Amino acid sequence: MALFNVAEIVDMGIEKEKKRRDFYATVATTFREKGIKDLFTKLRDWEETHIKKFGQIRATFNEDETTNSYPGELQEYIANVIDDKLYQDVSPSKFKDNIKTSLDAIRYGISFEKDAIIFFNEFLPYVSSRQNNQVISQLIQEEKQHIVYLAKLRETLK
Repeated sequence: MALFNVAEIVDMGIEKEKKRRDFYATVATTFREKGIKDLFTKLRDWEETHIKKFGQIRATFNEDETTNSYPGELQEYIANVIDDKLYQDVSPSKFKDNIKTSLDAIRYGISFEKDAIIFFNEFLPYVSSRQNNQVISQLIQEEKQHIVYLAKLRETLK
């Protein structure tokens, strides 16, 4: 019987935040345009803040805390919600093949932020603490702001 505990969901969120942070750091050092460098440096720093917030949330969960309607339900669902291909396409080895222009980087950034919003929204029902629920809701709002920043930059570069 495979059970999926809430702490593991938080761990997945942390890993996704780290991958976004690393992507943004790479973009910030790859492109020379000041607007691109500045925005992606900010995004990198924001993702680092999210990693810390998730670490604090993670500390509040018991390893044995599980939520499933049937055995393995949560594991199957979360595995299908997470867009692993998106993250594989921007691995360090594939970065230069997939990100040739600043507009490519912005497109991937927007996809990352959308992925984060979906993940966080799907995670909310499994958070029992009101305080943690508020933190996750705040993270969702921040991810939405990231999309707005990226979209505005995309418009100025078109």
